[in-house]
Amino acid sequence: MSLASPVGRASPAASIDPIVALTRDDMQRVNDLILSMAGSNVELIPEIAEHLIGSGGKRLRPMLTIASALAFGYRGDGHVKLAASVEFLHTATLLHDDVVDESNLRRGRKTARTIWGNQASVLVGDYLLGQAFKMMVEVGSMRALAILSNASAVIAEGEVWQLSAAKSLATTEEDYAAVIGAKTAALFAAAAEVGPVIAGADETSQAAMRDYGLHLGLAFQLVDDVLDYGGSAGELGKNVGDDFREGKITLPVILAHRSANEADRAFWRDALENGRNDDEALERARALLDQHGALQATRERARQHGAKALEAARQVPAGTSRDALIAVVDFCIDRIS
Repeated sequence: MSLASPVGRASPAASIDPIVALTRDDMQRVNDLILSMAGSNVELIPEIAEHLIGSGGKRLRPMLTIASALAFGYRGDGHVKLAASVEFLHTATLLHDDVVDESNLRRGRKTARTIWGNQASVLVGDYLLGQAFKMMVEVGSMRALAILSNASAVIAEGEVWQLSAAKSLATTEEDYAAVIGAKTAALFAAAAEVGPVIAGADETSQAAMRDYGLHLGLAFQLVDDVLDYGGSAGELGKNVGDDFREGKITLPVILAHRSANEADRAFWRDALENGRNDDEALERARALLDQHGALQATRERARQHGAKALEAARQVPAGTSRDALIAVVDFCIDRIS
């Protein structure tokens, strides 16, 4: 039985190619720095770090840092160190997430925890966090350090919040918005904001980029929520249906459960709270999400956040950087169009 359905594919016109081209030279420096800072005399550290770092992710968050710095005329190498720091924060989060979620695959490859174990994954994640803060300090911007260190704390808080709400169908839409604002959008916002900070841009510009990253991050997560019930592993960077099988309460589930009858609510309890979540249950879940318009409602919320991200991006000085930032939003939303 096929679990894939045409929930959405990015159209040929929607692409992150503009930001890839804009940041190519600087991202090569970021990648070199990442490999250097992931090194250690402790053999397991670079082995695990390179396994995840080399697993084919888009590196969108560090590209946002590079693009946002260039948009405001930054000259120097601080944006490279901050971009590498952002990627290390993200990578550490993924290592920790896979342990918490007991995930076996990420972007089609075995997770570090399945190869080296949970303890090694957590400790290498901690090492990468330490290296990230080391690079932040080297940049010498207290404001940038404050932004990224605060994001790190907020992300951890969001993870704990999500853990406490795991498999609880009492989770409200407001609760969920707060969780994804912390665990996903906070790093997008910080990655975008530190660019104008080190470029010496005014507070209005910094706030615009923070809003851009925040709403892009929220849209990004909501798009993933939709794709989990019908995208592909390539689009998600994990198996389709993983959220359902792990009992995660995402926005589509919250919306469908809210308008369900008692029999359907009993199904959601069995599937998500009691772990009866095989392929047949996933098919029923998808049918219920369609029946209650939950996927379409989630798409609409993603588009609303995308529109806010575009509004913020239009406050950036005109040029190739602004065009690239706008293209990222279009790419994100077009995945479910």
